[in-house]
Amino acid sequence: MASAMMSQMTAATLAGGLTALTPNSSRKLLNANSRAATTLRLATSLAGRVRCDAGKGLRETIDESTKKDITEAEILKSMETNESEQRSYFGAKPTPGFDQAVGFTPRPEIERRPETGDKSFLSVFAFDGAAPETINCRLAMLGMVWAFFAEKATGLTVVEQLFNPSTSGLVYFVGAVQLFTYASIVPIMNGESTDARSFGPFTARAERWNGRLAMLGFLSLVVTELIRQAPVFH
Repeated sequence: MASAMMSQMTAATLAGGLTALTPNSSRKLLNANSRAATTLRLATSLAGRVRCDAGKGLRETIDESTKKDITEAEILKSMETNESEQRSYFGAKPTPGFDQAVGFTPRPEIERRPETGDKSFLSVFAFDGAAPETINCRLAMLGMVWAFFAEKATGLTVVEQLFNPSTSGLVYFVGAVQLFTYASIVPIMNGESTDARSFGPFTARAERWNGRLAMLGFLSLVVTELIRQAPVFH
């Protein structure tokens, strides 16, 4: 009997103690949660500032390592020493009066360069402007890579991928043209030519030659597939 009473008293004492400790535990838990939330907010704010600073620093770092300022003096010197500047579009010495009259001779480099020349739409997209070859080269390189993988995957020629009703190649083509055109025009309109950027072997000269070969290759690919009526990459 005494033992049972002692057990009841002990249980009551423990229950009372736990009841008394519950508010304190709740307050401690609440304080811990509050500190954790505050720490999380501070960490988030700090991370945001770090991201902004890192973004700014990254852009400056990229510009310092890849961008070169092209001055008017450098362009004038190039015009004097570069023989291609003294030739027509066909690589021949221009005939005085005739080539200029029919438009076979490009404008002087200083006039067609985005850094020093006219940046109007008509000037940039003229035959000797900065945009046409740049955009065509990049689209041709993209087209060769796309044609290789798409033909391997679908077994269709380039023309079939574009105009076959069961495919959506035309949609992707139009989207790629708009994206690459916009991405190429923005730096030019801001007065920056492709020659102003380089990183190791990735130079404007390398891009031009790879792009020219890609244009010839893509044209040859389409013509070959039209004749054979079968994909080249299969």
